[in-house]
Amino acid sequence: MEIYVVDAFTDRAFAGNPAGVVLLDRQVDDAWMQAVAAEMKHAETAFVEVTDQSPLPLRWFTPVAEVDLCGHATLATAHVLGGSRSFSTRSGVLTCTADNGWVEMDFPADPAEPIEMTTPLRAGLPGVTVRAVAQGVSDVLVEAASADEIRDLRPDFGALAEVPGRGVIVTAPGDRPGLDVVSRCFYPTYGVPEDSVTGSAHCTIASWWVPRLGRANLLAEQASARGGLIRAILDQDRVRLAGQAVTVIRGRLIV
Repeated sequence: MEIYVVDAFTDRAFAGNPAGVVLLDRQVDDAWMQAVAAEMKHAETAFVEVTDQSPLPLRWFTPVAEVDLCGHATLATAHVLGGSRSFSTRSGVLTCTADNGWVEMDFPADPAEPIEMTTPLRAGLPGVTVRAVAQGVSDVLVEAASADEIRDLRPDFGALAEVPGRGVIVTAPGDRPGLDVVSRCFYPTYGVPEDSVTGSAHCTIASWWVPRLGRANLLAEQASARGGLIRAILDQDRVRLAGQAVTVIRGRLIV
């Protein structure tokens, strides 16, 4: 079976978020996919059944668990398969379309509802001036006072691991010309202390910021060490996420 490493949400190698992509040529069990994902050690490894059917079955595994939705590994998979594909997933049918070097993905929107600040959140985000806290389908979103606070943040991963759900998004308005939103995303419970660029989190981020900024099209930066850019368009109950990708490794699984 062919296996790839693709850097997603970037136009250059060794930036953005690396994802494994495995092109399945036969049925495999969940334990095998989990073992491969643990071996790869990326935030997510995607497993896609390459058949004549459409949409293609697609699943995503972190080093420790299967997840319901992953943007960067979906982008990586579409990139490997030529850009324009539809996938059948735990989150429904996801459609990807190639557009002038970018791949646009059609994902479900995720409007987050305000909740109370908790002790683990406060302890996990030292130095962050919290403007709002909200709960999305998978993640807790924290609105910070400034992008500088997000860039300077040194999180307490032990405290963040106590927050219920998949993980924590910290976000603020952009601090550079043309940049609308800045974020960082933390998933210590899933074996990913900080994710480099999280496509699925931008379903929540776009749903949060579009009504507050008053524009449907956003350019978002995930300010991790590797960094990456995502274009996000909120369209009623859907979010269209667009990014670029670069293949850095291609090989074969021999087990």
